[in-house]
Order: sequence, then C-alpha cells, then structure tokens
Amino acid sequence: MMLGFKIENHPQQTAKRGAKDTVDERITPQWLFDAMDARFHFTLDAAANSANTKCERFYDIAMDGLAQPWAPNSVWCNPPYSNIAAWVEKAWCEHRLGATVVMLLPANRTEQRWWQDHIEPFRDGKGPLRTEFYARRINFGVPGNEAAKFNSSPPFGIVAVIFEHAPN
Repeated sequence: MMLGFKIENHPQQTAKRGAKDTVDERITPQWLFDAMDARFHFTLDAAANSANTKCERFYDIAMDGLAQPWAPNSVWCNPPYSNIAAWVEKAWCEHRLGATVVMLLPANRTEQRWWQDHIEPFRDGKGPLRTEFYARRINFGVPGNEAAKFNSSPPFGIVAVIFEHAPN
C-alpha cells in the first residue's frame, strides 16, 4: 500500500492534457550519476534543466533534446517518462551516429511496444546495448524535494539502458 502517493502520469491522461512537470521532472540522485559518470565520462545531459543538469552541457525543454544532435558525445539521459518511446528512438539514432547513451528507464514497462521493439531484441549479448536493473527503488529528487530528503521514489524499479559506442 502506498499511503500518500500522489504522482501519476498514465498515457491516457497525458494524451488529453499533457504530462505533469512534477512527474516528468525526476532529479537523478548524485550518487547514481557519479557511479555512471565514472564509467562513461558524460559530456551531455540530453533531458535536463539549469537546476537539475548533471553535465555542463545540457538540453532543456526549450532546446528540445529530441531535436538536437547528441553524437559524438557521451550522453546522460533521464528522459521524461511521459514520452519514453521517442527518447529511446532518439538514443538509437544517435548511437548509430557515434554517441554513447545511458538512459534511466522504468523497469516495469518491458511489455510496452518501445521496449519490445527497441530494447529486448538487442540487449545483453544480442546486440549493441545492455541493461542494468537496480536492485531497489531509487529515491529521486522532485520539485519541492530536490535533494530527495523525504521518500520520492517512483512506484517502480529503474533500469539503466546503455547504448555504448565502441570507437573505430
């Protein structure tokens, strides 16, 4: 039972009125980013704003990370979960152009079309990407609780999807 849980962003809701910023703006915990950054040395945060970016160079909502080039950067992407399919497709395109992309995605969406089309057939030895599932729910910062001092984890686990570009 999740007493007091108020954040929701179901696809049927977003289709009618758009996403809620309080749902899409999940601030990655610094410890998680630091661990990944030590491995991939990120040069671009593709879905951020000036208050929550993890890299010096970033795209915010006005710049529209989906419309900008990512390659040949090493890209950190904690995308808005109201539009995951478009961000995964963009990661694929930019990976083919030379980007390494690490995305944080909901681990409970593996039945959805974007996962079945763009991740499942190619992950973990079957193609150019791999997945790393976190063993526990991650406590993200949210507007009004940026430092995640009180429980602000989403009601699902998280998976890092890694499109690693091997230099030629």
